[in-house]
Amino acid sequence: MFGKANNIELVEALRLAGQRGILTTGEGNLPAGQTSENIFVIDSVPHDWLFPQMAAVVHHGGAGTTGASLRAGKPTIICPFVGDQSFWGRRVADLAAGPSILPLRKLTAQKLANAIKIAIVDETIGKRAASLGQMIRAEDGVGQAVAAIKRQL
Repeated sequence: MFGKANNIELVEALRLAGQRGILTTGEGNLPAGQTSENIFVIDSVPHDWLFPQMAAVVHHGGAGTTGASLRAGKPTIICPFVGDQSFWGRRVADLAAGPSILPLRKLTAQKLANAIKIAIVDETIGKRAASLGQMIRAEDGVGQAVAAIKRQL
């Protein structure tokens, strides 16, 4: 997802932030398995299972991953690199469910470590993310979509 150079930044950021992390292999840039005491790399994992167990979620900012992290009620740190990812990152920050975006081209281990620390420690972000998650989980999106379609028919 982030590329080899940026994966090094991610690993260092977790060390600087004093946190453990689970990284997905993305496009094969990392071998799956335990890379250190604090880092575990996995090919893929269902977001709806993993994210609720995290203190915070760091990702590229795709709509699906953003939705999954917000649904989980976890602070979300977005490092966009293409398309609509910056939009979703700004939206998360505007909702106070995560810190400001960290564009991938400007990513450093220290900046990401700071964002991780803020996301985990800032009570406003934690409470807002939890509240949004609760609202999203309570919403019957499919039911509302079906009702809207029926109204149009």
